[in-house]
Amino acid sequence: MTFVDFLNLLIAALLLAGIYAVMSVGMTVIYGVMKIVNLAHAGFLMMGAYFALELYDRLHFDPILAALLAFPFFFLVGIAVHWLLVRWLPQSDRPTLQSLLLMFGLWLVLQNFGYLIWGNTDRSILTPRTLSIIELGPITISTLRLVVFVAAVGCMAVLEIALSRTWFGRSVRALIQNRYAGRIVGVDDEKTARLTFGMGIAFAGVAGALLATLYSFDPDFGRPFLLRAFVIIVLGGLESVSGVALGALVLALVETFSILFVPAAYQPAISFALLVVVLVVLPGGIASLWAKRRRLA
Repeated sequence: MTFVDFLNLLIAALLLAGIYAVMSVGMTVIYGVMKIVNLAHAGFLMMGAYFALELYDRLHFDPILAALLAFPFFFLVGIAVHWLLVRWLPQSDRPTLQSLLLMFGLWLVLQNFGYLIWGNTDRSILTPRTLSIIELGPITISTLRLVVFVAAVGCMAVLEIALSRTWFGRSVRALIQNRYAGRIVGVDDEKTARLTFGMGIAFAGVAGALLATLYSFDPDFGRPFLLRAFVIIVLGGLESVSGVALGALVLALVETFSILFVPAAYQPAISFALLVVVLVVLPGGIASLWAKRRRLA
């Protein structure tokens, strides 16, 4: 492999890491605040993809604009799902069987709804920028992947600002650190949980819409990305929003450079293997290393 090939793969991995981070952060905040493993995340990724498709086919919206519009739409959907279903779950400091079954059932409902409305045919969103590239000497960059990366980084930046400079962000961070202490100091845990669930579903919808511009999709579209999201949040630490970006980067690097050694069809197996290794060797994720380093400093 030449140095130019290495740079091209590295750039591809960095661009992929951006969308992987947006894809996973919704699961992280929901787990951190509510201790719910949102298996329905895959269903909302799929719905986000079809949301972008419908806006593109029927109203001729640019897919990136459709992804941005997906945020308020799926935020309201998330609020409605929380009010109808999630708020009745018993509160706990760890995932419960009831929450797992509810989210899994919701995923199946969304998936079958997708089959009912759109069928099982693969769909794709093709625009003039789909095959466009930017050439910087010997380095080639996909215009579409660059635009998706910029949109993903923008979403992550907005989330970081919201978590660090608003009352909602302070409430989220307080509940992630200690739910009972947060209540003692006056955090409205029910309202925070409702908004957090809406935000987590909103990020799933945005990520699904962005992924739809890169890959073909069907109603089972979210399943392989759900696995990747699990790998990323375990790598970054189950309750670490900042660790998601690093976890996404690690997985993107592993997947991108693995094509030098194994066929692309084996990438899901690579994700499985990485998940097992992390759970055995570093169950607290990369964030646990940072915490340990701060304690020793």
